[in-house]
Amino acid sequence: MLRVAVIGMGPIGNRHADIYREDELAELVGVCDIIRDRADTAAQRLGVPAFYDAQTMLDQLEPDLVSVATSGVENGSDHYEPTIQALDAGCHVLCEKPICNEIAPAEEMVARARENGLCFAIDLNHRSTPAARLAKSWVTDGRLGTILFINMNMWIGNPNESSPYYHIKSLHPHTVDVMRYFCGDIEAVHCFATKAPGRTIWSTATFNMKFRSGAVGTLTGSYDIERGHPMERCEVGGTGGRFVLDDMWREATLYPAGDLKKVVYTNPAFGGYTGFIDTFRDRIHRFLKQVTDAVPPEEIDGSGADGLAAQKVLDAAIRSIETGEAVAL
Repeated sequence: MLRVAVIGMGPIGNRHADIYREDELAELVGVCDIIRDRADTAAQRLGVPAFYDAQTMLDQLEPDLVSVATSGVENGSDHYEPTIQALDAGCHVLCEKPICNEIAPAEEMVARARENGLCFAIDLNHRSTPAARLAKSWVTDGRLGTILFINMNMWIGNPNESSPYYHIKSLHPHTVDVMRYFCGDIEAVHCFATKAPGRTIWSTATFNMKFRSGAVGTLTGSYDIERGHPMERCEVGGTGGRFVLDDMWREATLYPAGDLKKVVYTNPAFGGYTGFIDTFRDRIHRFLKQVTDAVPPEEIDGSGADGLAAQKVLDAAIRSIETGEAVAL
């Protein structure tokens, strides 16, 4: 059983802590937040000690694994320091997305984990569903033939105003990761963005992408569509057929080329996912299982390297918005 601590006790950090408490592979041993009330409230609820400084917690508890669920500017500026502290303390780390809102610190985080021989993962939970894994197997098994295109969409109502690129940096680590999960590395990006009425940030954007494999793709994302409707759709097509993945876990449909019979996976009413929080449960349990099974750090699913690759794509997209040109990675 892995001894686990959580740094950052906002809503997501509390979600991580709750999931660790219910997972048979983990023992939650402590929580930390620089806001004392947050740390104290979570500690009292969870029955573990509270800390207000990450290094102090790491020194006293010596956990095996740490979740970094801090936030900061664009939801990522406070990830760097506690991640480095945890890695230097010998802990495996699961960090919230985005890995970091700046590329250079993100590169250092990935490099430090590699140097220390530790597992470093990002909470890229949109790939963590049975439907997504089945769709991935269709790609891996050649059911789609040569991949030609991917169309990705995500719409989440978020009225918050932050930096001009808050929507792109904070939301789209998920969508870009899903695109890379199915189609591999991206080598060029051309992005257009707009501001919805009343917005000061680039709140809706469309990305055109070229993959190293030769496939092409589009991504449309928005912080301007109300919650409650289907929020995510991914379509991948190739010479052997195509699939459509709806809302991450709800349904995956394979349309084989030359065959009028389709294959459909539907989330079961009994024993299936009951909501978005189950993607967190799946993602966290998978990381715990891989660390427990001593999976090599370079083989971790949704790794720090994956998170860094997604953030580099988004950085290129921002440069594209600023220049009006396609940007090579």
